[in-house]
Amino acid sequence: MKGAGEREGAPATASAPEERRAPLKLGPMPLTRAMMTVDEAIVRAPLATVFAIVRDVEHWPVHLPHYRWVRIHQRTTDGGGVLEMSANRPFGPLNWPTWWLSQMQVLDADTRTPAIRFRHTGGITQGMEVEWRMTARDDGTRVTLVHAWDGPDWPVFGVFAATAIIGPVFVHGIASRTLSGLSRVAERAAGTPGTAPA
Repeated sequence: MKGAGEREGAPATASAPEERRAPLKLGPMPLTRAMMTVDEAIVRAPLATVFAIVRDVEHWPVHLPHYRWVRIHQRTTDGGGVLEMSANRPFGPLNWPTWWLSQMQVLDADTRTPAIRFRHTGGITQGMEVEWRMTARDDGTRVTLVHAWDGPDWPVFGVFAATAIIGPVFVHGIASRTLSGLSRVAERAAGTPGTAPA
């Protein structure tokens, strides 16, 4: 169907190329926050395969049933940008939806220890720092996923909520599923399925 004023058979108007901005600078991963969660896996796939799949956040919902959507608001030249993300935390047959805004930076892409950094800038987890660090090994790739946060800005209850509920139940619950799911995708791509943690 043609729009108003558009001639039948006229060539489609080429859309302007998407502007990519300079990479964001999120700084080193903090290691002294009140809440720290660490998820780790040995993935039987080459570093380049693992890195490409983790970096392609826009397609996480294709691979991960608990991810509802990822929307790119702004892209940067390193493959990062500004994202809007939503994932479910399953509780048996029920799903608890979560949502957040995030900045993303790709680091050391051409080394044996590339990383992807995130900083949550919206949602209940605003201020959370995240790092995916990948290290090449003879038998595949070690992936370490760290979340660091001081909790929501709630008087008295904020740190307790982060360390006792949000971190272990929601952050770890979603992160462990994400790491496991992307590990399986990488192993299938490498032809070594079934060795990533379930």
